[in-house]
Amino acid sequence: MSFVPVTGRAVFRAAQPPRDSAVEFVDSRRSVSLPMRAALPVLKKAYAASDLHPSVALVASAAHLGLRFVAAGQLEPDGGSWAVRYTPEDEERVRLLASARAYDDLDGGAAEALVREIVAAVADAVPTSAPKATGSGAFRESLQTRLARYRTDEGPVTSALPLRQAQDIASLVRLSFRVEAPEEDLLAGSLTLVPQVHDEADQLHVADAARLWDEEDDHGFGPRARTHVQVALRGAAEAWPVLDRLLDLPVPAALTLTSDEVVGLLEDGVERLKERGVDVLWPRSLSRDLTTSVAVDRAPSSSTSAAREDLMRESPLGEKGLFAFQWQVALGGEPLDAAEMDALATAAGPILRLRGAWAVVHPSVLRRARKRLLKRISGGEALAVALTGQVPAEVAEVAPGEKVILGASIARLRDEVIAATSGPAVDVPPELQATLRGYQIEGLTWLAGITSLGLGGCLADDMGLGKTLMTIALHLHRQKEHTGPTLVVCPASLLGNWEAELARFAPEVEVRRHHGAERDVDGASGVVLTTYGTMRRDVELLSAVSWGLVVADEAQHVKNAASATAKALREIPSHARVALTGTPVENNLTELWALLDWCVPGLLGSRLAFRRAWASQIEAGADVGKAKEFAALVGPFLLRRRKSDPGVAPELPPKTETDHLLSLTREQTVLYEAYVRDAMARIERLDADDPQRRGLVLSLLTGLKQICNHPAQFLKQEGGRIAGRSQKIDLLDELVSTVLAEDGAVLIFTQYVAMARLLETHWAAAGVEHQFLHGGTPVAERSRMVERFQAGEVPVFLLSLKAGGVGLNLTRADHVIHVDRWWNPAVEDQATDRAHRIGQTRTVQVHRLITQGTVEERVAELLQRKRVLADAVLGAGEAALTELSNAELRELVKLGPQKRRKRRRIAS
Repeated sequence: MSFVPVTGRAVFRAAQPPRDSAVEFVDSRRSVSLPMRAALPVLKKAYAASDLHPSVALVASAAHLGLRFVAAGQLEPDGGSWAVRYTPEDEERVRLLASARAYDDLDGGAAEALVREIVAAVADAVPTSAPKATGSGAFRESLQTRLARYRTDEGPVTSALPLRQAQDIASLVRLSFRVEAPEEDLLAGSLTLVPQVHDEADQLHVADAARLWDEEDDHGFGPRARTHVQVALRGAAEAWPVLDRLLDLPVPAALTLTSDEVVGLLEDGVERLKERGVDVLWPRSLSRDLTTSVAVDRAPSSSTSAAREDLMRESPLGEKGLFAFQWQVALGGEPLDAAEMDALATAAGPILRLRGAWAVVHPSVLRRARKRLLKRISGGEALAVALTGQVPAEVAEVAPGEKVILGASIARLRDEVIAATSGPAVDVPPELQATLRGYQIEGLTWLAGITSLGLGGCLADDMGLGKTLMTIALHLHRQKEHTGPTLVVCPASLLGNWEAELARFAPEVEVRRHHGAERDVDGASGVVLTTYGTMRRDVELLSAVSWGLVVADEAQHVKNAASATAKALREIPSHARVALTGTPVENNLTELWALLDWCVPGLLGSRLAFRRAWASQIEAGADVGKAKEFAALVGPFLLRRRKSDPGVAPELPPKTETDHLLSLTREQTVLYEAYVRDAMARIERLDADDPQRRGLVLSLLTGLKQICNHPAQFLKQEGGRIAGRSQKIDLLDELVSTVLAEDGAVLIFTQYVAMARLLETHWAAAGVEHQFLHGGTPVAERSRMVERFQAGEVPVFLLSLKAGGVGLNLTRADHVIHVDRWWNPAVEDQATDRAHRIGQTRTVQVHRLITQGTVEERVAELLQRKRVLADAVLGAGEAALTELSNAELRELVKLGPQKRRKRRRIAS
């Protein structure tokens, strides 16, 4: 403490017990209150200073006097505290000090009472612990007797020790306990503790504490050492109450511990004593060199059949049992054998013979030995341990700092995984009727390596970089080893795309569509295509096939692991699994967990364990290093490339993005303000945790977005005038006219079918040729729509964002228009990539229509800041907005000023 109150004053605040008293230092700048023990260094500096406030001088002088009494050993127990026993000379010294330090606000009587309180507080605060308030054993009585002799024979101390020594009685000597273990004690499971005294001034000067009670022993520790040892013993007994028995002995020579007390010593006694500066010294003959570790390796089995060997070699993704977590104990670095582990597990106490010698074993080791921990785990769980060097809590209980040992089989698998993701490029299958780019060959190499080990992975390249082509090449590569047919599960809208791509790039591969009225997988070979809905209904039928590879395309459809579709997908057995998605994370990291837990079961643990260990910390940004550790864990199983990465797609033309800021019409303004007023009134009447509130907030946001689109959409009007009621319609007419005049093509995305129907009605009247794809469009018709658009027959393609935002190859378009916002940049980018993908030769212009001063503009600003996080952790879109307070929600949806229409270029 550097603060010295040379200009301020000091206020002593008494308490019971006295050691809890405090001194408050006050000057013109601040006030500092310190417990008595912490205040002593400050008072030492103040005692040596001049020009002190009288209150500071009095407190510092009284504390100095109290320290002199402590250094002289003039202490005795007084209830639960230490007290000073005054001699007549000491009483006179207190009166003289009080008289000399009294001042205007404090007369002599009050000053004397204050000095006595301060001395009492110092005397009780400086020793390491308070004495026992009960009992009057020989030890306690001898303390008073010896203190009296000090005063009678030697008289009071006339000069104080240096403050550094006086602050702590135990600073003159240090206490330790020597463990003695004679054979007869060991046989009974007991030990003996012998207190020892160490001279702090001479570290080589050590003696048994009992010698200090021998009047004829010239032990060399000085006449006051016994008092110091008594204080230290009381402090030790406060830390570990078993030592109370020493305090009742006339001479604290030794204490024999029962077996249960030995357990207590090992459990917490050693650590508590160490915190008080008291060491427990163990004899060399009593070994404590037992170490524990955890080993992960192949599970022991009574069967070593060829079938099991094949299973081990081909697929570590199998059910639990291929690997096991085993807890081990070693003595002197050598693991205990089965018989020794049996002896450890059946030991009655912590002392037992191992390998011809006595050993003391920590009770926690005994408890774990009795469990004989052997837990069978999956290959994914074992692989996670191998990659991180850590055992998750849900896999097994591991003590802090406990070493993790990898067995030969799991270490080999880890090395193979690392090699598979960084090995030399594989040869492109000659059957593939395509030339792969460099990054696509890297993708094929990664897929081939990871699946050859019976593992799985998530190919999360940007949309348009050829994930389908790389997967077809993977199928051809794997057929060289006759690994079985490939099952592709995809949205219904992509069945035609997969058929076309397979026919184009691998015409010799047998392709079967498992969808519609006739569904049969008997004798399946080549590639079988099915939809998520059909897969869910036919899971039992599909599970009967020995699939070599299962591919989940647009795998974000199963990002909810609790859904019926995701559960069905997990039931289909296969040698390897591949997830294809351009958006591995749309809302939170749990979605990535769902994909990787399907690809490599057990790698990331359970969902709850994953949230605790990884997701919550990474999403909160609380630990930067955690994100790097997570990247190292999932890196071998997640391949992510972007179009903007160097060398990935240098031939891809640029993409420009423009926000068109529009104003509401008078009709829209009236509707918007009235709806906000009415909805907020209903919302504000509900409690924040009322489940109805969430639904009302979502309804409010949806209604406002519909008003921003067009009044007829919000009012559900099927007839009447469309033009002139929304600037979005006017701008769409302008953009479409420009595109058609330039012989271009345009994709128009909206998340509302009702809005698309309005546009259809409007354009039909205007003679604009267009087509509309939505969730209800039959699969065959979807394929014909794509063909017509790509052939230039229909230049305006209106799409429902949810149905048409994934999987389609629509490179004929050079304009993309987002009529309304999905409020998730990853989803919008994915829709834009229907046009901006490999095969596009023209600059793609992206238009986003945003109404000024509304919730659309405020959320657009938020999305622009979050766009850089689209491939990491995103908020939950509209769902997250339901958690806003009423004030925050009102600020979000209130109508701001309307300006003239303008453009805002975002990127180019």
